[in-house]
Amino acid sequence: MAVCAPDEDVLTLSAAAAERALAAAGVAAGEVDGLWWGTARPPFAEGPSHAVLAAALGLSDHSGGALGAGSAHAGIDAFLGAADAVAAGVARTALVVAADAIVPGPGTPFETRSGAGAAADVLRAGEHGALVGTRVTRTQPLLDRYRGADEAVTRDVYDARLFRDEIFLPLLRTVIEHLDALEAYAWSIPDPDGRLGAVLAKPLAVGAPASDVVYGAVGDTGAAAALLGALPSLDVAGTVAVVGFGGGRATGVLVSADAPVPGAEAVLDDLSGGAEIGYDTALRARNLLVPAGEQVAMAVPPESAMFVRGAHEMLELLGARCVDCGTVNTPPSIHPACIGCGGSKFEVVPLARSGTVYTFVVNQTMPAPFVAPLPLAVIDLDDGARVMLQVIGDGGDLAIGTGVELVLRRYAYERGVPVYGWKARALGGQD
Repeated sequence: MAVCAPDEDVLTLSAAAAERALAAAGVAAGEVDGLWWGTARPPFAEGPSHAVLAAALGLSDHSGGALGAGSAHAGIDAFLGAADAVAAGVARTALVVAADAIVPGPGTPFETRSGAGAAADVLRAGEHGALVGTRVTRTQPLLDRYRGADEAVTRDVYDARLFRDEIFLPLLRTVIEHLDALEAYAWSIPDPDGRLGAVLAKPLAVGAPASDVVYGAVGDTGAAAALLGALPSLDVAGTVAVVGFGGGRATGVLVSADAPVPGAEAVLDDLSGGAEIGYDTALRARNLLVPAGEQVAMAVPPESAMFVRGAHEMLELLGARCVDCGTVNTPPSIHPACIGCGGSKFEVVPLARSGTVYTFVVNQTMPAPFVAPLPLAVIDLDDGARVMLQVIGDGGDLAIGTGVELVLRRYAYERGVPVYGWKARALGGQD
């Protein structure tokens, strides 16, 4: 199973997947007309989840789209919503992200299968690539896996046999039988316990579902599972059947590619990264095991003036380039005069996402909830800007001159909501 790092969550996973998809498609963030995002557990229970992700990706402030949540079916909903918007002419370029970071109950059978992951696609009107075709949906108003309004963890099914024989298999078989007549060469099929996916695939001519390898690598990724299980199969031309399940709904859709989809060949390599961790570390990462004693609050409300006025420069990582001398000043809001020439005319620009370490320090003692060792580095970015950021890892891979890349991470969880910003990661170093 895959688990988020302590400073990762469904939004940072989504941002990483979306950036890879945009790069593979050769699409600039400014070209995206809308973001369709599906996740069972958005980072804000009620708040600007969609807007924060859109800003972090650098999408236009007039881009549209939608956020779907509430069950693992949200991923396939986002995909179909985006496809419908492109087909209807509402959006010419749509970005689809499906992601989840499941938090199962400790000690439940579901715990050993639960994972975290994200998948992203770019859908464009009037271009060759993958065509979204026939779809089938069936609903059944019964509880499968769910989370109560005041609960931190997702419950496992109450009765495994009842779930298998009267909810899951009947619903999924109906959907799969309809799609099977259309001769898909590969299938992404839900597999909540490591066995049911094989049961559903047994009548199919293709043998084991292509999604098996994804489940084996990262576990059940909830809302991301359907798309993530299908993406590796889109590295060749043909038709893939994508089936999603959750919240009493099952939906299958055929995706036909007339050529390999850019980026699909790299999915399995992306899933093979990460580091092995112990059970206690996994519980901490899921916030199910927290330090005892006093917690040091950030002391600045996330809705305060500092965050309101600096939201764009923090999430989009912006700088102010001096019109007179070209010096990039960071952060823009605290530099009324250029640090290079004293000028007062600026152009707001996105900062480079890579650079080298100018100097650094590793803090060996930190108050909770921060975890020592905590490295901080002054970084010279490739565009000439200089920033100071936290560094991922314990600092053992840092040296003056080390190359780094910047990644979106969660800095804090304050007053019930996450606070996001950018951190540095040594190239080829820890995650």
